Amino acid sequence: MAPWIAGWISEWLVFAGVMALGQFSPGPDMLLLTRTALASGRKTGCWTAIGIACGLACHASIAVTGVAVILTKGGAFTVALKWLAAAYLAWLAFQLIRSGLKSGRLSVTGCSVTNESSFACWKRGLFCNLLNPKVAMFLAGVSAPFLVLDDVPAHWPVMLWATIVLEGLLLWCGWVFVLQAPAIRRRYLGAAHWFDLAFGVVLLVLAVVILIA
Repeated sequence: MAPWIAGWISEWLVFAGVMALGQFSPGPDMLLLTRTALASGRKTGCWTAIGIACGLACHASIAVTGVAVILTKGGAFTVALKWLAAAYLAWLAFQLIRSGLKSGRLSVTGCSVTNESSFACWKRGLFCNLLNPKVAMFLAGVSAPFLVLDDVPAHWPVMLWATIVLEGLLLWCGWVFVLQAPAIRRRYLGAAHWFDLAFGVVLLVLAVVILIA
């Protein structure tokens, strides 16, 4: 293998590793996905993951084209986006808290917290990711050093974009499958309303953090 090929492959592996860690950082996407997968099962969890990945595809496009620098400079656009994101998270939090207050202990057999359609789950995942400006900032910050490397293929930006999106989709869907383990799911369903309350409060905190950051 030519040295320059080995060089960009090693750089790609570093990039993929950093992104994998970022995918599992605690935030609105992971909270929403975890709660949905535990409460409603594999199908709705995977559709939520697909929605999140679609939002991530948009953010990744912004990151690899360098447009994300606009978000780092502030201005009316960034302020408006922050308020929109905070409002959406607050709405999700309200739904979870209301569900937690109304629900009691759930049956551990054949239980589904929601009968929402696949499209509804996809849409919730999409907007949860799309309305978080910190995603674009994070991706831009991580991608920037890799976009200026020498001796990389002409399609290097496309490779970085595909890595971000596909890695996120595969890892999140894998996480959904892990959460279907009977022991994990049984324990969750036994205390689902407490999880809803906790997730709702955390989402409210994240909404505040977005506004003051």
